[in-house]
Amino acid sequence: MYQTKLYSLLIVSVVALTGVSAKAQIAPKMKPGLWQIHIEQERNGQKIANSSERMKAHMKDMTPERRKQFEEMMKQRGVDPNATDSLKVCYSQKMVEHGAWSDQFGCKTDFSDRSASSWKWHSVCSSLGYEGNGEAIFSDADNFTIRSSGLVTTEGETVHSKSTKVGKWLSADCGEVKPMDALSGNAQ
Repeated sequence: MYQTKLYSLLIVSVVALTGVSAKAQIAPKMKPGLWQIHIEQERNGQKIANSSERMKAHMKDMTPERRKQFEEMMKQRGVDPNATDSLKVCYSQKMVEHGAWSDQFGCKTDFSDRSASSWKWHSVCSSLGYEGNGEAIFSDADNFTIRSSGLVTTEGETVHSKSTKVGKWLSADCGEVKPMDALSGNAQ
């Protein structure tokens, strides 16, 4: 259960890069296309295996039918489930320019600073039991770094979660990975 919520939080963090409310939007310097995102995480001060390793371990115990469903679900959400030590995510031109994320996944996000080169925010994700702060630095159109820290409460246990996500643009062509804005109408 914790890993499922943690993976949902990873997706929220990745999606948070590309969208803001249409009001007073300031778009970051980012290229549309396929991005590789390396994620390092801590749980209560202890480093945890990267998301790809955890996802593969989770998938290992699935039936072939369930694994195929899971892989398709991840692709529909713009994530390549077969990535090695990083996630591969597709951001469309629309996503980069206009943003399609605001209060998805049951999250309410308030930005305290938002410029073309950096964002700072506080998020409350009631459905995921998460509350925390984040900062994104867009060093150029090909690279970003996100740092976040917060509390996750699952089944009565509260865990301090910290993560660093480093994104690098790979290609204008996303291949089989669907753009994340394709799921914006379906996100809960």
